[in-house]
Amino acid sequence: MATNLRLRARGRPEGRRRRLDVRLRVLLAILLALGLGAPLAPPLVARLGAHEVPPHVTVLAYVHPVGRTLHVVLRVPLAAMRDLDLPLRRGVPGEAAGLLDVARADGALRDAARLWIADYLAVDADGRRLAAPRIAAVRASLPSDRAFASYAGAVAHLRRPPPASTLAGGELPWTQALLDVALEYDVPREDARFTIHPALAHLGVRTATVLRFVPARGAERVFRYDGDPGPVRLEPRWHDAAATFAALGFRHILDGIDHLLFVLCLVVPLRRVRPLVGVVTAFTAGHSVTLAAAASGLAPTALWFPPLVEVLVAASIVSMACANALGAATERRWLLAFGFGLVHGFAFSTALSASMQFAGAHLATALLAFNVGVEAGQLVVVALAVPALAWAVRRAGARARALTIVLSALAGHTAWHWMLERGATLGAYRIAWPAFDRALLEAAVRVATLGAIVAAAFWLASVVAGRLARAETAPQVGGD
Repeated sequence: MATNLRLRARGRPEGRRRRLDVRLRVLLAILLALGLGAPLAPPLVARLGAHEVPPHVTVLAYVHPVGRTLHVVLRVPLAAMRDLDLPLRRGVPGEAAGLLDVARADGALRDAARLWIADYLAVDADGRRLAAPRIAAVRASLPSDRAFASYAGAVAHLRRPPPASTLAGGELPWTQALLDVALEYDVPREDARFTIHPALAHLGVRTATVLRFVPARGAERVFRYDGDPGPVRLEPRWHDAAATFAALGFRHILDGIDHLLFVLCLVVPLRRVRPLVGVVTAFTAGHSVTLAAAASGLAPTALWFPPLVEVLVAASIVSMACANALGAATERRWLLAFGFGLVHGFAFSTALSASMQFAGAHLATALLAFNVGVEAGQLVVVALAVPALAWAVRRAGARARALTIVLSALAGHTAWHWMLERGATLGAYRIAWPAFDRALLEAAVRVATLGAIVAAAFWLASVVAGRLARAETAPQVGGD
């Protein structure tokens, strides 16, 4: 009897555990049934956090100061925003096909404007950072809307309520909607000068921006750039433009490995200072002429011209390397330096053309400053290379000639591959004979003007080179 009681006492917990397991299984089955049935009802809110980054995003922006307020109006594709809770009308079959519920979307759109736009758009007034902007208005627009064709149209569009048809359930898929945003910055004084720090490249794999500055007085200015351009001065002073473009020229010559190789090939066989000065001066004169001519609109405008210039730049390195290896005389090296300098000037102009929009009204100052920056970069390279070459020549002794050949062969080999690759790119362009019309006549006038400028620069370079040569060969009076 006692044994049976003990067995029953031990069996009670087991029975309770079995009953608990059954209840848990029933509860789990109910939860699973509810979970499987949930997708049958369309969600009112969709979490947009898993869609891919758009491959190409275009941002339209206007900047307009009024009194002590800076107005910034932007249009960005809504599909460029991630990690948002957007209210959708329906999702069939899933959120990608959902239609935006415009009547309930204001809060989500303001969150998107703050997280993805306002937090990445800093503004300086007279060098001092402004406080974070207010979000004055947001709106989702159809992709066919053309309100951003002008600043006045964009502002009027944001002030108007959405059409009744859109609020009542119009067709506005969130993947095609455009987010329009109006931001307001408080400015310390009315005549401040502004610098924009846009960092909107995160919106897409490639983000292109068209920013229009509408000043209180004066003409509208347009900036076009890809990615994050760094500080954009909307109304730069002449010294701002000079500092910006001098730094740009200095960085360009140091970043352009092909230009550096050409300069090194120029100076490798030179052993005296005066010929070195003559060669560097001739190269400077050559690229300064074509750089200024291209900035003034005298360069050819055909699509195949920039690839042709890149091929010729590589060919210039190969030519100088071959001249060094064959032991060509250095007395007339300034001629090659001047001729190839013309080609390199066109290459410099290609890099400069995209940045001239940031010069404001100081185009001539920017051009001169860019050229000064390029020359400063060249001088730094020459100042470092010539002592190093002189030391290597002294160490090489009788093998100095072999050292020149080896260095030139390495540069020529690299440039030869560049020339082949760039030649293949140039071959993809179709070059057709121009028609005899007014455009051809205008091009002929540009070429003739450029030819006259080149001839004048060549004469000046020849005078300088001649004087340096005479000074080099003049007998020393009063020597031992």
